Amino acid sequence: MSETNDNSIALLRQIREGNQTAFKGLFDTYFTPLCRFIYYQTNDREASEELTLDIFTYLWDNRATFEIKLSVKAYLFQAARNRAINWLRQQKATVSIDAIDHSDMATDVSALETEELYQLIRAAVLNLPDRCREVFTLSRNENLTNKEIAHQLGISVKTVEAQITLALKRIRKFLGDRYSYLW
Repeated sequence: MSETNDNSIALLRQIREGNQTAFKGLFDTYFTPLCRFIYYQTNDREASEELTLDIFTYLWDNRATFEIKLSVKAYLFQAARNRAINWLRQQKATVSIDAIDHSDMATDVSALETEELYQLIRAAVLNLPDRCREVFTLSRNENLTNKEIAHQLGISVKTVEAQITLALKRIRKFLGDRYSYLW
């Protein structure tokens, strides 16, 4: 797993255990960027601060039961996006939801999700058995054919095919239902 993902897991564990210092560190790191992100969507400074505080309050109140699949950063920005959209829906006369520039917001969130998905797939590949990982890496990263892989590793083409099939099954299982659309 990547260092960032390891840090996220350790941080989440500390927060779940009620470590206020870890939570304060999370708050100090993300409060201002989340406020800016929400402000960009709402154009209301007071609302952006209030919505950001709501995210952290929810996170602390539900620390024992919440589950984050990718990373803390991706979770927080997705929560900020959702809070901003909900706030805008509640503002009947001020701004129409159609007036929001979704292209920039979608790009920001999409870039985060893409990076997090890449890290998750990388972790899944690293969890494969050695031979399976080697065959899969040669296939996907080196773009070798099954025949070339078999020749290079001194195994049969059928073994290469079986190892790639096994790798894909294990990666699918590792990613879970959330990313089933990829396969």
